[in-house]
Amino acid sequence: MAEQENKLYIGNLEYSTTEDEISDFFAEKGIKTKSVEVIKDKYTGKSKGFGFVEVESQEFVEKAIESADGQELKGRRLRVNKAKKPREGFDRRERKPGFDS
Repeated sequence: MAEQENKLYIGNLEYSTTEDEISDFFAEKGIKTKSVEVIKDKYTGKSKGFGFVEVESQEFVEKAIESADGQELKGRRLRVNKAKKPREGFDRRERKPGFDS
């Protein structure tokens, strides 16, 4: 799956950081993004402090990690890693007994 190979995990985001701010942050470093997604809590709609960025090519993956990991955005040092594939058999929609609200 080529899409997953060009996907980055972006952690330690300041909670008010927008997708446009992340895209601009990478553009300043010469990295073209195809998509940016800040992960939000499904009940509150607030950011969980991490997200994913899809870049144009494997070359941009390496460049993004080298140039953005540990750099500051809105006063927070970002963690930038290659995104891992979701665990097989894991369905986050599946609820465990006792966790119903």
